[in-house]
Amino acid sequence: MRQSCDRSELLQKVQETSFACVELNLYLDTHPEDKNAINMYNSLVCQFKQAKAAYESKFGPLTNFGYAQSQYPWQWICDPWPWDREFNQ
Repeated sequence: MRQSCDRSELLQKVQETSFACVELNLYLDTHPEDKNAINMYNSLVCQFKQAKAAYESKFGPLTNFGYAQSQYPWQWICDPWPWDREFNQ
């Protein structure tokens, strides 16, 4: 049960930081001189990368190519896809 909680918590952190990065990116498209927003964006990008790396190190890649390496055997097909995992528990 704990692994399920860890997976959900890590995936939620990935989703939250990803959402915040997208929102700040959109804001910065119209406010490119907002230094505080740029600093916040850069901080969130680091948090996103850390959250994604933490998730992928325990549960495998979130995307199928170019973004994460795979262990042997090929990890992408070992579990349900990341977007199916929550529904299959």
